[in-house]
Amino acid sequence: MDYCVGGPQVTPHIVAQQHLTAGASRRVPLRLTAGRYRVRAPRLAEQHSFRVAPEAAHALQVTLGTSSLDEPTVAPSGELTLVNGTDRLHLALVEHLAWSDQATTAAEVTSLQVFRDLFAREVLRPGENISVGTMTVVFTDLKNSTQLYQEIGDAPAFGRVLTHFEILRLAVAAENGAIVKSMGDAIMAVFPRPLSALRAMVHAQQWLAAPQRFSFPKGITVPSSSLRPLSLKAAIHCGPCLAINQNERLDYFGTTVNLTARLCGLGTGSDLILSHVSRQDHEVAAHLADPSAGLEVTPEKTSLKGFGETSFEIWRIRHQ
Repeated sequence: MDYCVGGPQVTPHIVAQQHLTAGASRRVPLRLTAGRYRVRAPRLAEQHSFRVAPEAAHALQVTLGTSSLDEPTVAPSGELTLVNGTDRLHLALVEHLAWSDQATTAAEVTSLQVFRDLFAREVLRPGENISVGTMTVVFTDLKNSTQLYQEIGDAPAFGRVLTHFEILRLAVAAENGAIVKSMGDAIMAVFPRPLSALRAMVHAQQWLAAPQRFSFPKGITVPSSSLRPLSLKAAIHCGPCLAINQNERLDYFGTTVNLTARLCGLGTGSDLILSHVSRQDHEVAAHLADPSAGLEVTPEKTSLKGFGETSFEIWRIRHQ
């Protein structure tokens, strides 16, 4: 009897796989349980996630080699059409993401602050990058920070900026996220799930906007000059990312990162910007629908610099 180390018994999350030549398409009848799934090819960075849900559309098409900002739905007994939009042969894998509850992925490990603190210089070989799958990316920026330096002077303003960084660090770590880097008065952070990012940013915004109303996080000593309110712009988006070497640190690159940075610029400091994909996450949707969360949700459509004439649906989240 022949045995295979990669057989179905050790890869139960793979529900279908198809070899597709360049430009080819293949229809795959579905018999799936409700939940989240993804389509990927081992040699491609782009991944496509979708949901299986009752009363959803009967047909869904996924094209390898393209990027998607949405997470569409398809019926459990529907039909999935796989299209190879590249000029070479690829193996398309359809995976049930429920397996990730029992496994640790590159996205989860690299989004842990303790991992980045302990292995800060354990980076990839020069010139190499890897796809870490779907991650939740956050960009923040202090509103009117230049004006702050002019109003109270460089030294006091710098002290307040440092305090703001410490608040962000604690808020991110409390939700199992990690700060990737700071850029002036801004940060980039990553989380394994969008709900964690949402909770972290809401808490950070509330504290910075009204520091006298909230108890100080443990371990932080805040001078009285830092008790004036600060407005924090923040945006959340999730999607596939590439891990790269940047300044001898593990960093991320790709459309997901670029889009999140653009979304942050749409913030006013009194709201939080969610991408459509983040808003559609079932955990986020349930949290926003909960009256006890005290969040007001407003949809908008907008265009973004660098993304041509593409129209994006975003959601502004305000604290009630």
